Amino acid sequence: MLRNLLALHQIAKRTVSSASRRQFENKVPEKQKLFQEDNGIPVHLKGGIADALLYRATMILTVGGTACAMYELAVASFPKKQD
Repeated sequence: MLRNLLALHQIAKRTVSSASRRQFENKVPEKQKLFQEDNGIPVHLKGGIADALLYRATMILTVGGTACAMYELAVASFPKKQD
């Protein structure tokens, strides 16, 4: 516990530098061209395979969750009869 606090204290004492050690290439103009291109693809899918997978996973979870909720609602609306 004490070691963690000392490590946190060391990190807090360090100065934050705005100068980057590496210079990265600016990819914003390329991304702007990609997303502004009129090619019939919806903007939420223009990012590539990762966007398509996230979209499909979201749709599957949404449809599955809705079906599960409807099933549970139907089960709850018809209680079992007691003899």
